[in-house]
Amino acid sequence: MNNSAIGVFDSGVGGLTCVDELRKLMPNEDIIYLGDTARIPYGTKSKHTIYSYAKQDIAFLEQHDVKMILVACGTVSSVMMSMPVFEDSATELKSGVVLPAAHAACAATKNKRIGVIGTSATIKSGSYGKVIHEIMPEVKVVGMACPMFVPLVENGYTSKDCEPARFFANQYLEIMKKEQVDTLILGCTHYPHLSELISDIMGSEVTLISSGAELAKYALKTLSYNDALCGRDCPGELKLFCTDSEELFRENVQKLMDTNINAKISKCTLKF
Repeated sequence: MNNSAIGVFDSGVGGLTCVDELRKLMPNEDIIYLGDTARIPYGTKSKHTIYSYAKQDIAFLEQHDVKMILVACGTVSSVMMSMPVFEDSATELKSGVVLPAAHAACAATKNKRIGVIGTSATIKSGSYGKVIHEIMPEVKVVGMACPMFVPLVENGYTSKDCEPARFFANQYLEIMKKEQVDTLILGCTHYPHLSELISDIMGSEVTLISSGAELAKYALKTLSYNDALCGRDCPGELKLFCTDSEELFRENVQKLMDTNINAKISKCTLKF
């Protein structure tokens, strides 16, 4: 039993998809969330810059006595597979989104054609393809960078009927339809906020894998296995931190999460 909080971080509001799932699966757990909104997007930065940002994000969460750190950012999750972002961390329980999402996609595919959409950095890293081929070598993996999706989500353009969002989605998903993928990994945690639009374009027969949701499921299994679930029988506390405009962050939280959410929202400063 461990009553410390679960720490979660992302470059912005995308990781809230993971937080949503965590609250459904483990409603009594305290959660500390950091959205590094001052430096979004991470996906257009170099590996060394992303590495530096991730180290600072981890250090911030560890100031709050967390028992586990979830990297709800596809970009950082991809970089951490080749760079030791946790090398100075004392937190033993940790995970990014790549491994949980890849395993879920391999379990879901029937025609062995899996699509991956993510930031430019994630797609260039080939992280999802490497893990998928370790699990199922015969699978064809089709990757596509979708750089406009993050700013669309961060600015609230997520509706299925939003013309700008549909324009870019059609452009990005054309290759996925052409390659007839039957499973599509939403490799950035911002992307599930566009899932209704993406599903409308891809068709209901294509399974969408939310990387954030799969990370939350992994967290439940890991905490259970390590006997680290909290012992409370009351709802956990949710604290949300951002590094830029608290007002804009609050607006996005209200748009993307339950409007009745009882959360403490604060602005923080990282060591830049």
